[in-house]
Amino acid sequence: MTTTPWWRGAVVYQVYPRSLMDANNDGIGDIPGIISKLDYIASLGVDAIWVSPFFKSPMKDFGYDISDYRDIDPIFGTLADFDELIEKAHARGIKIIIDQVLSHTSDQHAWFAESRESRDNPKADWYVWADPKPDGTPPNNWLAIFGGSAWEWEPRRCQYYLHNFLKTQPDLNYHSDAVRAQILDEVEFWLKRGVDGLRLDAIIFCYHDKLLRDNPAKPVEERRGRGFREDNPYAFQRHVFDCDRPENLQFLESLRTLMDRYPGTVTLGEIASEDSLKTMAEYTAGNSRLHMAYSFELLVDQLSGSYIRETVETLEKNLLEGWPCWSIGNHDVVRVMSRWGGKKQSPQLAKTLNAMLLSLRGSVCAYQGEELGLTEAEIQQHELQDPYGITFWPRFKGRDGCRTPMPWDHRHEHAGFSQIKSWLPIAPDHKSKAVSLQEDDSASILNAYRTFMHWRKQQPALRLGDIEFVADARDYLVFIRRHGNDALLCAFSFSDVEQVISLGTNYQLDEIAGHGFGSVTGAVGSISVPAYGAVIARVM
Repeated sequence: MTTTPWWRGAVVYQVYPRSLMDANNDGIGDIPGIISKLDYIASLGVDAIWVSPFFKSPMKDFGYDISDYRDIDPIFGTLADFDELIEKAHARGIKIIIDQVLSHTSDQHAWFAESRESRDNPKADWYVWADPKPDGTPPNNWLAIFGGSAWEWEPRRCQYYLHNFLKTQPDLNYHSDAVRAQILDEVEFWLKRGVDGLRLDAIIFCYHDKLLRDNPAKPVEERRGRGFREDNPYAFQRHVFDCDRPENLQFLESLRTLMDRYPGTVTLGEIASEDSLKTMAEYTAGNSRLHMAYSFELLVDQLSGSYIRETVETLEKNLLEGWPCWSIGNHDVVRVMSRWGGKKQSPQLAKTLNAMLLSLRGSVCAYQGEELGLTEAEIQQHELQDPYGITFWPRFKGRDGCRTPMPWDHRHEHAGFSQIKSWLPIAPDHKSKAVSLQEDDSASILNAYRTFMHWRKQQPALRLGDIEFVADARDYLVFIRRHGNDALLCAFSFSDVEQVISLGTNYQLDEIAGHGFGSVTGAVGSISVPAYGAVIARVM
């Protein structure tokens, strides 16, 4: 008998540790703070926690610039705290997935300190070094996502080094056998410690073109942003030589071989390539690469049922053996209720968006605060922390607005997150959505989330079933999920008025309860869905 892996159909709750809970009252969230909120997280009914980086770091990019892969930054706690987190999460039936930033390190990592000193030291080729052009300019036209050239001059070697993000985040050279072997050792350190999975940040950036060929230009009409804005010069190129190289697949196969030595562990890759749906299919093909991948394809600015359908169907057509993972929010994009919620910010729409995400075929990454319906926080220029936003202000305000602390208690000055002023300000309107107010309100977004999550666990069709779309319009989404003899029809309205949706054929439906939304029974060819509402029924 084949056992379904735990991660298929799982819901992974993303914790941004700086902003979940501050246990030592320094204004910054930490690992003991996560431990203190495990009962709350367990009450949501999630299967796993993805913890954003907590490793030792100078925090130029808030932990995504790692200076020691095997240690915890003191602002977050200690290795003993992390071991306690694993133990106590596992005791509650919750898996722990950690971020692994494998394509680059901090410029303060000991490896880079050695590599930059000369061209003939033992780690001389551990990073991507290149000579200047005869006129002293960088080796090619590659750009950094966070602005400017992707090359930084190093006077000690009289060479440039590559950085796809900040200049303080030099890229590792995966063409080096020693680098690949070392990185696998760094990963195994955490597998031995008991982690259940890895979320792989910027995984398409491991390899670069050895010939350092220029990226071709991209026509204006084809420029679009996934993790960056269209007016960022990074969008002006086709990124075919600086990332997503064919050699990446070979490394993923080596990583999978390591993961297979730790049964039950999972890899989840972040994909933001030129054709991310195609890359997701490639990176998850067979049983030899990533277990799952997710992209920025649903992290777009506009809510559209037809776009969601097209995106899911395109991936379904190409994915074949792979398994998808979907998200509508994370620590890098404007919160979904500000992107998709419009001016009315309807609590009912927040409930519907969460249920829609949790009903798609695949696993789910849900970002902390989505269960409360949090909106993007307004951050003043002088309050900015994100270097990305500081560089591109005012056209792009950075990622701080989605990273502000969780509002736990509306009665406290700092919303129960800390006893002192927090590292980012707590949005005043977030207090009105605090856990303390929503806990005891049976009609709250939080309790609707819990109700749906616990009901979903009992529905094989939602966790594991196929998906078939049966109606198409911008303002709604309708599909059927099937698993064996079990089938559910799911309809979600994104309109502020009631929708009568034609199903194209008659379905025999049976009312089903427990999910918190509307249902219907009988032979029907159309269904009525309330404004910002949902209808879920069993197909007979």
